[in-house]
Amino acid sequence: MKSTVTSESAYTIPGVHVTDRTLTVPLDWSAPADDRTLSVVVRELVDPTKRSEDLPLLVFLQGGPGGKGPRPTGPDGWVGEALKRFRVVLLDQRGTGRSTAVRARALAALGSPEVQAEYLSHLRADSIVRDAEHVRKSIYGGRRWSTLGQSYGGFVTLTYLSLAPEGLAASYVTGGLAGLDAGPEEVYRRTQARVATKNAQYRGRYPDDVPRIARIADRIADGDVRLPGGDLLSIERFQSLGMAFGMGPGFERVHWIVDEAFDDAAPDELTDTFLADVEAATGFATNPMYAVLHESIYAQAGTGPTAWAAQQVRESDPKFAAGARPLLFTGEMIYPWMFDQVAALRPFRDAAQALAARRDWGDLYDTAVLAANEVPMEAAVYFDDMFVDAALSLDTASRVGNARAWVTNQFEHDGLRAGDVFTTLLDRLDARGGPVRD
Repeated sequence: MKSTVTSESAYTIPGVHVTDRTLTVPLDWSAPADDRTLSVVVRELVDPTKRSEDLPLLVFLQGGPGGKGPRPTGPDGWVGEALKRFRVVLLDQRGTGRSTAVRARALAALGSPEVQAEYLSHLRADSIVRDAEHVRKSIYGGRRWSTLGQSYGGFVTLTYLSLAPEGLAASYVTGGLAGLDAGPEEVYRRTQARVATKNAQYRGRYPDDVPRIARIADRIADGDVRLPGGDLLSIERFQSLGMAFGMGPGFERVHWIVDEAFDDAAPDELTDTFLADVEAATGFATNPMYAVLHESIYAQAGTGPTAWAAQQVRESDPKFAAGARPLLFTGEMIYPWMFDQVAALRPFRDAAQALAARRDWGDLYDTAVLAANEVPMEAAVYFDDMFVDAALSLDTASRVGNARAWVTNQFEHDGLRAGDVFTTLLDRLDARGGPVRD
């Protein structure tokens, strides 16, 4: 496919020169006769003092699924570190941000839930990789580039190494080495056990929250607790605050929400502050595709339907029941009731059900190609990661050629943003020869 850049603009913010480009790509890369297309937005960042220099390229593969690329505000964090040596490329992955974002009205206009699910099936890692390859070839002349994959971006990295390793000079992965053979049920059984451990750690840090959480759950069980947007608050939705436990300050985020649940003026009612905080933390208003696509990222040819695997695993463990005490919070799992209870997700309910029933998934990883891989990869594996099981990650690292894992318990899943993880990975890869040269 030839270059299809449809728009380009450039501007400079303090410390970063930015170029935005929009390209047209096929919806289905495997079907040349299919004339459906979508737009992909590519945002290039460079140190303003190095605009004319021939710098190596680093493409950032965003976490998610369904997450748009980061919006730069300056040379901060890992971006600032990357700009010291790279020209940085940020993609709004297809279906997110400005890349033909999937919104409720447009999805409904496609037709039946099955038709909608077929459309959504083209938003997975294999299609993202083919979009990236089109960008690399059409904008950057086919030069090899390095990838930085955060969380789900690490899953995409493994697909990239399976489908187009010739495009890559090096790969850096932070908290995102997927299990190559693990289906959704195995993933959730492993991560649910980690969630239970995080709950115990939370109770150890904030023991006074235990009776307060029970009191909150009892009030919700009494009924008619409405969030500011009108949703009826359930205990299950309250429990989903535990997604925050996977991040560095997650215990504190939940604690401070719980801390203001009641006040002296109306001791039997939940405060407006608490309800607003719960709605914001559990509402999916800005990223509904995270929920819609979540289980599909684990689906491959041999897994069959995802069939709401997280719900099945949850129901197998009575410790996570709404009536259990102490009440346990849940993790990043997505459950079918969310599409009834959460206003932002209701328009996607039928499509999500059809996606969960879908059988004809393709494989995302080629284990033979990965075993023979020559592209150097450095991966940070967070030993206590609540979202990505460390044991599965280490198994994957052992099965990918030229891959090295740095195992650490210094960080949670947000280590890329919270610490010097990227610098460490750069140094480790440099110490063994650096990226592949063109």
